[in-house]
Amino acid sequence: MAVYKGRGALGNPQPRFLKPAIESVDDGWFRDEVPDSIATQVRPETARSIITHNDSPDIPFEQSINPYRGCEHGCSYCLGANTPILMADGTTRPIADIQVGDSIYGTVRNGWYRRYVRTHVLAHWSVIKPAWRITLEDGTELVCSADHRYLTERGWKFVTGTQYGPGRRPHLTIGNKLMGTGALTKPPEHDDDYRAGYLCGMIRGDGSLGLYRYTRKSGAKWESHQFRLALCDLQALERAQEWLRCQQIETRRFEFSAASANRRIMHAIGTHVRPRVQLIRELIAWRANPSRSWRIGFLAGIFDAEGSYSEGVLRISNTDFEIVRWITESMQALDFRFIVEHKPRDTRKSIDVVRLLGGLREHLRFFHTVDPAITQKRHISGQAVKSEARLGVARIEPLGGAMRLYDITTGTEDFIANGVVSHNCYARPSHAYMDLSPGIDFETKIFYKVDAARLLEQELGARGYVPKPITIGANTDPYQPLERELKVTRSLLEVLERTRHPLSLITKGTLILRDLDLLRSLARDQLVNVFVSITSLDAELKRTLEPRAASPAARLRVVRELVAAGVPTGVLVAPIIPAVNDCEIEDIVAAVAAQGAIKAGYVLLRLPHELKGIFRAWLDQHLPERAEHVMSLIRGARDGRENDPRFGSRMVGSGAWAQLLRDRFTLACRRHGLSMGRMRDLSSEHFRPPARGGQISLPL
Repeated sequence: MAVYKGRGALGNPQPRFLKPAIESVDDGWFRDEVPDSIATQVRPETARSIITHNDSPDIPFEQSINPYRGCEHGCSYCLGANTPILMADGTTRPIADIQVGDSIYGTVRNGWYRRYVRTHVLAHWSVIKPAWRITLEDGTELVCSADHRYLTERGWKFVTGTQYGPGRRPHLTIGNKLMGTGALTKPPEHDDDYRAGYLCGMIRGDGSLGLYRYTRKSGAKWESHQFRLALCDLQALERAQEWLRCQQIETRRFEFSAASANRRIMHAIGTHVRPRVQLIRELIAWRANPSRSWRIGFLAGIFDAEGSYSEGVLRISNTDFEIVRWITESMQALDFRFIVEHKPRDTRKSIDVVRLLGGLREHLRFFHTVDPAITQKRHISGQAVKSEARLGVARIEPLGGAMRLYDITTGTEDFIANGVVSHNCYARPSHAYMDLSPGIDFETKIFYKVDAARLLEQELGARGYVPKPITIGANTDPYQPLERELKVTRSLLEVLERTRHPLSLITKGTLILRDLDLLRSLARDQLVNVFVSITSLDAELKRTLEPRAASPAARLRVVRELVAAGVPTGVLVAPIIPAVNDCEIEDIVAAVAAQGAIKAGYVLLRLPHELKGIFRAWLDQHLPERAEHVMSLIRGARDGRENDPRFGSRMVGSGAWAQLLRDRFTLACRRHGLSMGRMRDLSSEHFRPPARGGQISLPL
């Protein structure tokens, strides 16, 4: 496929219909800034009407005018391999080993706090990029790319950035506090001592081991040696059976009790073979000098047998004083803080409850340090993302080279990496109705409405016409470079100004300032609102995303001068592209508020019809290392599709990522005093319909 320089689309996909011949005319726009590999062609378009009527509930206007068809603007993250990710079963796994479909923990905002929730991995990929190391005050280390983002006490921040210039973006600085629990502990090695400790804790806590003597009718003495371990949770039972087998102790498995209305089915393992029972007795004997590994295994076994974890409380209960002593001594050896609560009972033996202190951070450290088998007991969903851990940024340093880094996309658009929360143009298809491609054709074959002003006067003067605000530029920018010479938009404004008809304008160009005289006049009678479209403040990104549009600085100047002229001005942040420009939302809102804008809105990237292929080609050319990531985020915000045509969601998306986008945009506008509702209502009371022949009817 031929690649065209200086344009937004990289190719010319086949149109949906036929393709007519078009005469070529070079308008010479921006030849001093952008090398032209293909000339712009201009053709008049005849029409019988000029006002388009809309009944879509997603569009905030009923009438619009598009002076031009086509548009020359050309608009079209990562961690080290061994970074432990918190899985939904409470275990951890290196990010390099994560797979699509895995269940992990992410977060969502609920009330005052973000809370841990289970989510799924939607995409997994790797790139080779320069690596950085972040060290936190508690010693937690994170190896990642400069473009990765973490949740801080002040919102999402990139690893690196600048305060000014092209690299300006929210970024980490020394002292920023990351959100989460801090470093996730590496799971223990299941060596011989660990397995022996686990079996000791499990069997002493929940097993039955005994010698029973009977006298038969004949008078002969008979002994029964018995071992039985009965559990509802198969994970612990299967671990115990396997590790007994490693000691040459075979057991048989059987159903101990059937399920009932209020009780789960219980399975058991057991043996009546005297030598096997004797080996089990020896295996679970208390040790004179237990190793650290044995103590870790013992805590895992006794937790599986007698422990519980619910509502953020981790406890291990037992009536045997000796077992409780071994629990507390083992916890002390591993530097866990705890209290022992003695609970007397009238009819049964009193019970002691060992309760672990330190909140979620210590609970996760316990789970990962001792590694109990029953993952159901590690459930942390619903707990708030808050911690007393010292997670302030102490150092941010480059590692001096590139390395393979990994990233994932999840249903919540975040995940828990080593204990901290880690993030991971709709007008083109209309060209197909002219039998042209929505690719290069859309940017280089421009149509303008012939006799636009005459048609507008004709429709405004029709009998029964009811004046309602007209939006100019709903599909393509009304201030195309051709407008300098053709003045189609100017002629429409002149008609609307003479008839005192309300209107709105949407543009990303600077040519609108040429028409300040008309806009001032309209603004005096509350007849005009203007929206300036700003996609990015990054000039480098603008050059690839909108290569022939006005610079970010120029668009901010447009906002400033419109406001100074008394013209009510809002800003449309569109399109927002996940993992491309969504990180700039807060900065754009702050910048336009500083220029005097009174309202801000946004549109999530839409990819109808052929636009999917055009945008994917742009990604592959300009951002190949994150192309799959971007597309997976788009699908995640579109119910798994690359485009969602449904009313109510097509402009803003759906799902967790789209909700996060709405929350961020709302918060940014609130912080800077911008409205997100409608612009001020425009007045229709000054309307003076033109008489036949183009003259305006004067009130008597």
